[in-house]
Amino acid sequence: MTATRHDGRAPDETRPVRITRGWLDHAEGSVLVEFGRTRVLCAASFTEGVPRWLKGKGTGWVTAEYAMLPRSTNTRSDRESVKGRIGGRTHEISRLIGRSLRAVIDTKALGENTIILDCDVLQADGGTRTAAITGAYVALADAVADARARGLIGKNAKPLTGSVAAVSVGIVGGQAVLDLDYEEDVTAGTDMNVVMTGDGRYIEVQGTAEGQPFERALLDELLELAARGCADLTTAQRAALDSGGEGAAS
Repeated sequence: MTATRHDGRAPDETRPVRITRGWLDHAEGSVLVEFGRTRVLCAASFTEGVPRWLKGKGTGWVTAEYAMLPRSTNTRSDRESVKGRIGGRTHEISRLIGRSLRAVIDTKALGENTIILDCDVLQADGGTRTAAITGAYVALADAVADARARGLIGKNAKPLTGSVAAVSVGIVGGQAVLDLDYEEDVTAGTDMNVVMTGDGRYIEVQGTAEGQPFERALLDELLELAARGCADLTTAQRAALDSGGEGAAS
């Protein structure tokens, strides 16, 4: 990995990553997560009670909603609420974030309570879903801590069974690269999003050959690259949670 990318990064280097906690005054957990110029605001809301289909089962629920602000991109897009329908991409990413977070939640320990993660893209420059997952985990951890402090879950309850982070990888100009920005994403021959636990297990892999099909050896190379990227993001998450303020990786 010797080629330099258009922004000066090495192929195995993430963009500068910053995780800022407590960005909102009212949410039980909130994080502004920045992957380079991509910025996503993640807010966690803790509410007592669960959806009807879970009532009486002694288990909680964690879900997510994802949206992009009208001027998060270089041209304005209409709000989906004004259009009167939610787009397929929005549904897909919302479900991905929810699945990713539930992979590290013991819903029994959560009790009959619900945590909703609202992930709003303030500015998009590639990797919005991976940034949302990475930031949403930190907001979720803060919401759990807040609920414990207020006696809404047991003092010794441990709903979080681990951590989760996500990053993109791809083939750009014949080179395997980590954490694609928009310019790289639109020209990638292969594009992949990888979600992993903090201890190195895979939660979800979304990969597509945009041009030529790829060999197994290339898949292994991309997964290894993603694993290193997620490890760096996990370190940034832990730094943010341990410091009470910000975590960063670059």
